[in-house]
Amino acid sequence: MQMQIDYPDSLPDLLQTTRPQFEAEARMAMAVKLYELKRLSSGLAARLAGVNRVEFLFNLHRYGVAMIAHDDADLAADLAHA
Repeated sequence: MQMQIDYPDSLPDLLQTTRPQFEAEARMAMAVKLYELKRLSSGLAARLAGVNRVEFLFNLHRYGVAMIAHDDADLAADLAHA
């Protein structure tokens, strides 16, 4: 499927990037956010971003998102079983 997003023609220039670079960054940002919200697996998020899974995971730090997200309960359980 395909989705179209309208944006001002000047936006890539304002961000000092090219149109293809801006669109790739927008796809990645959307994929990262859906992964962070646990709406997509890393594999599906990578496909949405148009990159392989390893590249997707290695780029998460650019968005401040951990590769493996644990909440307090997960961490406490891990420590209890360590």
